[in-house]
Amino acid sequence: MASSRLRWWLCLLLYCSLPALAWAAPVRAVLDRDTVQLGETVTLNLKVEGGSVGTPDLSVLDGDFEVLGTSSNSSLSIVNGKRTSEFTYGIALRPRHVGRLTIPAIALAGGTTAPVQLEVTAPDQQAAAGAGKDVFVEAVAEPRNAYVGQQMSYVVRLYFAASLSNGAMDEPQAEGAELSKLGDDSNYQAERGGRRYNVIERRYALIPQRPGQLQVGPVSFQGELIDMADPNSFFGSTRAMSAASAPVSVDVRAVPAAAGKTTWLPARALSLAMEAPPEPGQLRAGQPLNLTMTVQATGLPYESLPALSLPAIDGATVYPDKPVNGTRVDGAWLAGRRQQSFAVVPSKPGELVIPATTLTWWNVQTDKPEVARIPERRYTVLPAVGAPATAASAAAPAVTETPVAATSTAGATPWRWIALGSIGLWLITMLGWWALRRAKPAARRPAAKPAATSDRQRRAAFLAAARGNDAAAQAHSLLAWAQTERPGLVNLGALAQALASAPQREAIAALQKRLYATDGAAPSGAALAAAFRDGFQWRTAAAPPANPSGLPPLYPFKLD
Repeated sequence: MASSRLRWWLCLLLYCSLPALAWAAPVRAVLDRDTVQLGETVTLNLKVEGGSVGTPDLSVLDGDFEVLGTSSNSSLSIVNGKRTSEFTYGIALRPRHVGRLTIPAIALAGGTTAPVQLEVTAPDQQAAAGAGKDVFVEAVAEPRNAYVGQQMSYVVRLYFAASLSNGAMDEPQAEGAELSKLGDDSNYQAERGGRRYNVIERRYALIPQRPGQLQVGPVSFQGELIDMADPNSFFGSTRAMSAASAPVSVDVRAVPAAAGKTTWLPARALSLAMEAPPEPGQLRAGQPLNLTMTVQATGLPYESLPALSLPAIDGATVYPDKPVNGTRVDGAWLAGRRQQSFAVVPSKPGELVIPATTLTWWNVQTDKPEVARIPERRYTVLPAVGAPATAASAAAPAVTETPVAATSTAGATPWRWIALGSIGLWLITMLGWWALRRAKPAARRPAAKPAATSDRQRRAAFLAAARGNDAAAQAHSLLAWAQTERPGLVNLGALAQALASAPQREAIAALQKRLYATDGAAPSGAALAAAFRDGFQWRTAAAPPANPSGLPPLYPFKLD
């Protein structure tokens, strides 16, 4: 009886220990490859017999590896009537550096895996192509040596022979250089090692900022390939795949001594030009001469180009317009462009000389300095319309008086008084016309001219009027210029209320005072031109004042 009870307790203890024995099933760690190149991925499979057993702690891998993703699956097999199940936990790893790396023990399902060794070698592009790999990455810099500030073309090419399910490629990194993407990716096919590949090409502008050795790090690709040969998948299975380019080294040279101390402009091509009328038909004092200067370079962004300007010109004032700058992509190169317009207003008749302009740059294709030049221009300036003639131009031919015999003047006296009376009446008429003109200044308008439609033309017309003595013309041209930006302005008072600049409002007040003055004060156009030299300073959008006119309201009480 006692022996039967003992056997019963032994069987019960064995039965209760079966789950524990199953939980402590052996765990194995298996790599799909024991040697990989840096940038490639490797899959670590943790295999446990008996089914799903949870999730392992992967933090022990962070030192030497980057965990890209995980997967899991279960398999069931029956051999000779014996049923066997296995649970596999897959981990996609990417090594962080070259060397012999150790995958440490990982605890799972109550067991622990044995450490596994992995050999990581440097990437070899030629070996990758010759071995017929499905995916590899190439990177190259063109040219392989350059000057500081010179743009190079950095090209990354992704080769893949199988279909990609998805993927992403890292951005290149280079310390001591500027990198910017050029245009869109290009797609084509190429043959390497007797095998045809699809190619995705991506270009960057690489501009070194200091001399010495420049290193561009490897560019990595991570994605998934579709394996149509998998017999267990009807539509084909996917597998993780990665690759990386080799680092690129560039020899960066310092600025050569032959460049001198001028602005350093290493470019493949550079041009400097000026658009101007060859000889205006009637260039007069106070009339603007419009010039447009342009510099553009291949292999430089516009930020590297110097700002354009004109030197001081004797007998004229230069008013620059707003610059127009930009950079476009010309194939594999940046093409920077700066454009600056000027209004040159001569102040006196005579010869107007626009000095020659030069710009020294370095031709990186010939490795020699070159000079871009705008030749000198000369114009003849006539006197302003209505200006008094000079002494030379006003000189009249001498009149020779022929002596006549003395005659009696008694009969000529009435005619002399008639002539003097006619001259007096004419003088009175002229004085009355002048008084009427002073009383109605708004009626004084310059002769009709073709309307200036652009902001630059109206600005130049105002500056020309400001140099004259006609206050009405100054007010008319200033309001016309302002209406190109604010069409709703109807008079100078509305313009003054719309401006945020106190000096500009004061200049308008002084102009209005001169416009309607009766004391004969001469207008000061120089101060008016100086106030608006840089354009209008408008008020920011805000609610209008409750009582802009300053008059008491018609209804002093609020009506609901």
